[in-house]
Amino acid sequence: MEVRIQSIHFDATARLNAFIEKKASKLEKIHEDIQKVEVSLKVVKPEVALNKYAAIKVLVPHGEFFADKASDTFEESVDVCIDALTKQLAKHKEKSRKK
Repeated sequence: MEVRIQSIHFDATARLNAFIEKKASKLEKIHEDIQKVEVSLKVVKPEVALNKYAAIKVLVPHGEFFADKASDTFEESVDVCIDALTKQLAKHKEKSRKK
């Protein structure tokens, strides 16, 4: 599984990148055929609360899943996105089993 992290108009710290890699690896437990995880991070202007935006796209054979969230921290945004993607992947896997 390839994890691509793109931070738009800022440099993400190594700690943040490691956090995202760790969270993304948990998705493999739900769906083992994940080909790529694309993460986009950006700070929404103006500088106000809920300005850390994360968008995550997961590519699997015969499907693509997406979640995005703006929160006070990138970690919180990524957590919410990973939770949403976990549900989407589990639902997709269940549907494909029934076929």
